[in-house]
Amino acid sequence: MFEESGLPLYKSLYEKLRRQIEEGIYRSGDLLPSENELSALYGLARSTVRNALDRLVNDGFIVKQQGRGSIVKGKAKGVGILSLKSTSSALGGNLSTRLIVKPEIRSWKEAFGYTISQNERDAGCIYFERLRLINNRPVFFDITMLPNINLPRFTMHKLENASLFDLLRTAYQIEVTGGVQHLYALKANKELQEYFQVKAGHPVLQLNRKIETNRPGMHIYSKVFCNTQEYALFGTF
Repeated sequence: MFEESGLPLYKSLYEKLRRQIEEGIYRSGDLLPSENELSALYGLARSTVRNALDRLVNDGFIVKQQGRGSIVKGKAKGVGILSLKSTSSALGGNLSTRLIVKPEIRSWKEAFGYTISQNERDAGCIYFERLRLINNRPVFFDITMLPNINLPRFTMHKLENASLFDLLRTAYQIEVTGGVQHLYALKANKELQEYFQVKAGHPVLQLNRKIETNRPGMHIYSKVFCNTQEYALFGTF
């Protein structure tokens, strides 16, 4: 049985299996235990187990094959940032994060070209900046803004080398459900040249994102600059 975590049982099982896959306990091509085995092991109903496995399928961790069961997929060779999923999940231990601006409360009127609601405007936003590195090479610089609505003590959480999406899911039961993003091609300005360690004129991809969640009125707004010279970006929709 699961210890009390504050999460629904299917989410607790999802988190456990996801961690086991990301940590290499189950590798590409491995079979997860069957629904019956997981049900018996954790004392869960078959419907609960099936719900957790379906979420792993939707997030790209496993595929189901008739007659075989749940098969672990290989890790992506590119960066799955375009699919609105966690960059940390896509890259695992290869990704590290440096905080450029720690989370702080600010006022706001708009977010990277997206209109915010009156409730979001009145609540203020939680603002922070991060530099993301793959194998110690800077690849992403992101600016994130969250409406300061029912996110107690958010500014006290450690965001270095941690996934924002995982934090929102486990600490606040907020999950990404979809969103919209606009892509722009530009040349690195002086700030980006310094962060990415590139020369003037270096091409950079900019993504402005408004991400929807399962909590009504709660959106994640971000501007992500990508130095994609060595990494292809991909995503499924």
